Amino acid sequence: MRGGRRLLPLLLLALLPGLCHGRESAPGAVTCGSVLKLLNTRHSVRLHSHEVKYGSGSGQQSVTGVEASDDANSYWRIRGKSDNSCQRGTPVKCGQAIRLTHVNTGKNLHTHHFPSPLSNNQEVSAFGDDGEGDDLDFWIVQCSGTYWEREDAVRFKHVGTEVFLSITGEQYGHPIRGQREVHGMPAANHHNYWKAMEGVFIKPSLDPAKHDEL
Repeated sequence: MRGGRRLLPLLLLALLPGLCHGRESAPGAVTCGSVLKLLNTRHSVRLHSHEVKYGSGSGQQSVTGVEASDDANSYWRIRGKSDNSCQRGTPVKCGQAIRLTHVNTGKNLHTHHFPSPLSNNQEVSAFGDDGEGDDLDFWIVQCSGTYWEREDAVRFKHVGTEVFLSITGEQYGHPIRGQREVHGMPAANHHNYWKAMEGVFIKPSLDPAKHDEL
């Protein structure tokens, strides 16, 4: 099973045309349709999900932080509030609302007014089926320039509840021992900065009327 997971990056490269591998090309803007891992810069763990449900709160699929850089359950696809609002290859703007869809399970990064199990902050879960959930799946990308640049640390602010996607270091026990709690916090601070890491990035087109790649 573990060996199969390691095949996922190769399969993504084979299936997605017009893309560049995350650490082999010059940094640029993160684009719609790209598949990537997100690193919490304070705690050096990657945003992660899996078919393990919370034993409390909502009971939905759990979202955690993991130290391993090669775990295929840490890939997320960048999507807009609707498919038309985030055309494939279009750079994501600072202030734009997006969805982050977990590649292996098809569920969206989600939060709601349930307490998180370890820190009693706001629970963050993965929700929906085949990429379709509800209006609590939307997150605003907060960054300082015009576009979300792959080399920059950014924040994700939840549209519906106004919390920031965060990690403060609490660790789970069995069955996900050592993984970190991911939760929502009301204040912007050093616990809620994230950076694009490994992934496959759809190249933007020079001319929207064409599909040539940079």
